[in-house]
Amino acid sequence: MAIQWFPGHMHLTKKAISDRIKNIDVVIELLDARLPGSSANPMLAELTQGRPTLKVLNKQDLADPAITTQWLAHYNSQPGTRALGLDASVSAPAKALIKECFALAPHRGGNVKPMRVLICGIPNVGKSTLINTLTGKRATKTGDEAGITKLEQRISLADDFYLYDTPGMLWPRIIVAKSGYNLAASGAIGRNAFNEEEVALELLEYLKTHYARLVEARFKLDAVAAMTDEELLGAIGRKRGALQGGNRVNMQKAAEIAIYDFRAAVMGRMTLETPEEFALWLVAGQKLDAERQVKKDAIELDRKIRFKQIPRPNSRDAS
Repeated sequence: MAIQWFPGHMHLTKKAISDRIKNIDVVIELLDARLPGSSANPMLAELTQGRPTLKVLNKQDLADPAITTQWLAHYNSQPGTRALGLDASVSAPAKALIKECFALAPHRGGNVKPMRVLICGIPNVGKSTLINTLTGKRATKTGDEAGITKLEQRISLADDFYLYDTPGMLWPRIIVAKSGYNLAASGAIGRNAFNEEEVALELLEYLKTHYARLVEARFKLDAVAAMTDEELLGAIGRKRGALQGGNRVNMQKAAEIAIYDFRAAVMGRMTLETPEEFALWLVAGQKLDAERQVKKDAIELDRKIRFKQIPRPNSRDAS
């Protein structure tokens, strides 16, 4: 199943970013440190027109620190880009954002040329919490739910530093299938847009390979790497008492437990992708998307020919 979620207000966010970017000096893109590649919005590169970008790997306290180091090196190697890890609830590191923005746009500053920064990110990545930390007050609503912020807000962090906050935005079509599952597991996608059991199985398939000991310790299980995804989910449900009639495991309830425990990091600090893994997923997704587009174009061409909107190609012309 391909997971997609692009509610109506995200179309408005896209337009707002397109209008606002003309007067922006630096773009801050907040990423989820547990899935930095999947939580990076590919549509932003087009919308922000090559503006200097600060990639902030938020929720680093929930992520695998060794993999976070790899992702920071990956983004810091890109031109016009700086990257740092952050836990949005800690005030001192959060203030480092202002310093990094001035490093990316050293020509800005002072009342005549104040720094103008646009902060973007996927839903539920922690933007509102970060902004409240920066301002020292409840400037924006927060919550563990995708799509809390609905309107653009301008926040003054200093006399010469303006931050423009936008609602969380995904992109119209997620071509990397694994990204869809990772985004759903992290809470970035509305729960009505995916099947919890399917997402939990994909999540556990990765965790049993990369974090088997943490899963075993959390659920008091043995040899989880040798289990199938379904067996592992069933074992988790049985251990946590998610049972129904006939002593059968309620797989829906078990899935909710697995996803919740990942989001809350009670299993430990985990990251769902490395830069190398995501690069491979992206290439495969782009190839599949190109093949899908060829088929779609062929169907559309056939439709136009059948309804006589265009003439049928002549075999002599084709030669």
